[in-house]
Amino acid sequence: MAVGDYAFLIPLLPALAFVLTFFLGKKLPNGGAIIPIVAIATSFVISLLITLGLLQNPEQVINQSVTWFAMLNLGILVDPLAAVMLTMVTFVSLLIHIYSTGYMSHDRAQYRYFAETSLFTASMLSLIISDNILQLFISWELVGLCSYLLIGFWYQKPAAASAAKKAFLTTRIGDVMFLAGIVVLFSDLFRLYNGSIPEGVFILKFDEIFSQIPQLAAMSTPVLGFQVNHLTLITLLFFGGAIGKSGQFPLHVWLPDAMEGPTTVSALIHAATMVTAGVYLVARTFPMFMAAPDSLMVVAYLGAFTAIFAATMGLVMNDMKRVLAYSTISQLGYMMLGLGVGAAIGAEAVGISMFHLINHAFFKALLFLCAGSVIHAVGTHDMRQLGGVAKVMPITAATMIIGALALAGIGIPDTSIGFSGFFSKDAIIEAAYLFGENGGGWALYALSIAAALLTSIYIFRLIFMTFFGKPRTAYGGHEAHVSMTIPLSILAILALVFGALTMERFNTFVSETFVNNFVHMDIPGLAELGGYHLASHAGHEPLIILWLPVIVGVAGLLIAYLIYGLKVVNMDKLVSRNNPIYKLLYNRYYQNAILTNFLSVKVVYEGLAFAGRAVDTGFDWVVNWIGDVTMDTGDALRQLQTGVVQNYAMVVITGVSLLVILITVVMEVL
Repeated sequence: MAVGDYAFLIPLLPALAFVLTFFLGKKLPNGGAIIPIVAIATSFVISLLITLGLLQNPEQVINQSVTWFAMLNLGILVDPLAAVMLTMVTFVSLLIHIYSTGYMSHDRAQYRYFAETSLFTASMLSLIISDNILQLFISWELVGLCSYLLIGFWYQKPAAASAAKKAFLTTRIGDVMFLAGIVVLFSDLFRLYNGSIPEGVFILKFDEIFSQIPQLAAMSTPVLGFQVNHLTLITLLFFGGAIGKSGQFPLHVWLPDAMEGPTTVSALIHAATMVTAGVYLVARTFPMFMAAPDSLMVVAYLGAFTAIFAATMGLVMNDMKRVLAYSTISQLGYMMLGLGVGAAIGAEAVGISMFHLINHAFFKALLFLCAGSVIHAVGTHDMRQLGGVAKVMPITAATMIIGALALAGIGIPDTSIGFSGFFSKDAIIEAAYLFGENGGGWALYALSIAAALLTSIYIFRLIFMTFFGKPRTAYGGHEAHVSMTIPLSILAILALVFGALTMERFNTFVSETFVNNFVHMDIPGLAELGGYHLASHAGHEPLIILWLPVIVGVAGLLIAYLIYGLKVVNMDKLVSRNNPIYKLLYNRYYQNAILTNFLSVKVVYEGLAFAGRAVDTGFDWVVNWIGDVTMDTGDALRQLQTGVVQNYAMVVITGVSLLVILITVVMEVL
């Protein structure tokens, strides 16, 4: 049997590991961690072998399906897009699970932790491998459930329980939009078949959806005097789901608070699982977005805005994990921007966005696990209480600096010299430049450059405040256990070399997703949208355009060094509640007060309370009315119960007489 025949085991093995760990983990060392580690390692090997096979022949897509209902199916689809995601998720998840054996070694609920992280991984793998949108949505919801369980893992802490609820409720907003998009899509496809689906046609399968794109693009409905294009509506609703899962403005507010869970959970959420699901959804349905250019513009502009919006807040956070959380939101914005500029560069947009997603998974997992290593050793998240940590944790410091350089995008243009983030983020910025050159406007390029500068400043602020200078408190500290430093070292190597080693082939490989037998881009009217190609255009930009991303990255490093390393600027006057800009950023633009207090409390809670009172009042009126009628009727009937036989006889005689008269009249009429 070919290795592709075992593709169904990729999500199934971690799912089985969840069951075994949950029931047997208490009796095994480390909470039964060996079970999910072996299961995920096996899934990684299968994923890697499938990916290597597709590299040799990208057209050998794995597509297996069984009938679920008459017009729906359960199936798996492993093409280049899915293959790279499967390999990354299994590999990063495997390293995080190994790291967790040391990080969670003193937690009494280890078995529950490893069971839930195994289910989390299985849910994400099931999402990736789905060959239809409904199955993807079911896995999407399982991912949300697992995030709720893991963010609130230490549920006895009020902050953790609150953060879990906030994540669950906020992402539900996007999930409702996603589900609405599926309903509209199903309705339109059903109508296209005139309500009669041919046998063997699964209406929500991706290849079936894509084959109907021209017909969907032609459908519209008048609403308030405007013609609403159905495909634009569907893709915007899909993107609404992605906004929730991938933390785009304004539904990003749950991500920073999700830091209340174990740091390893943060690494899993931010690098390999939940937040990448939204980007993957847009990438998987990219042909639909290409046929709905207005939706693609929304993706691009909202992604660019999110990138710089989150970066501004990363500048002032003092909690290491929150700095990294806002960094994730910002980098997800870059990924959405990379997809959105598909109007200028065509299907290649998927390649550059996914390239950044994979690179980001390596260096962001590295950064979070390094932060966890520091927290595990010194017992605090607050950078203001640290300083000089590099002296007691040299391996953690070295690997985290590599992660920071990768995030900042440091490298040399037109060479293979650079950290991984340089090659992928530079490609997105270059695509934004081509978008502007192609007449799309320069706002996206300007926002991407500004976000790159802020990214470098906030990450090196974290590095200098944490690892250099003199200790600001007697925190003690020690280097992490080998079970933690080995995953850090592996991720650091990938953050250092993966981008350079794969940059030439990765984009082409993933973009081939949309020219294989199952997902094609030969849709009428779309050819003019893909005029530029990065590979053919490389080297033709002005020299300043090639170097500007690196210049701002190095500039951010120098600014952070001058302020937080050499302390040439007295920050006490700037870092003050009397500074309105600092106050605005530190309070996160008051978005929590607006969204949490107003929307959650005022609108949701009080709205539900008002609705509850209205319903309760209505029911009371109905119940009281029924009771009154019943009592009045009983009183009236009770008057007839006189106990006198003559009265009853008179009633019977009267009734019989009326009945005889009625029958006589009816007979006469007939």
